[in-house]
Amino acid sequence: MRVAPDAAQSNPPDPQLHLFGMHVRRIRESLGLSMEELAHRSGMSFRGIAYIEHGRRNPSLLSLLQIASGLEVAPSRLLDCFAPNDHRGTTSAPGTTP
Repeated sequence: MRVAPDAAQSNPPDPQLHLFGMHVRRIRESLGLSMEELAHRSGMSFRGIAYIEHGRRNPSLLSLLQIASGLEVAPSRLLDCFAPNDHRGTTSAPGTTP
């Protein structure tokens, strides 16, 4: 009997979730932390961190706060990837609000 693949694995990640996850990963790696260390420091599961970093999970506000605490950064730093002057995080036309 064949089992259908998990929907989260078969669909490509949302571009903004992927961007956010890559940003979290860059911050984590710049601090020399492994995913396991971040999970422990933030009180989250390793799987939760992995899903967020791979753009497979839309983190809640509480998760964002936990990650920021684990990374010892301001929560706003996690959202820097969506800054209006950073065109990597926008999908709207120039001069418009995403």
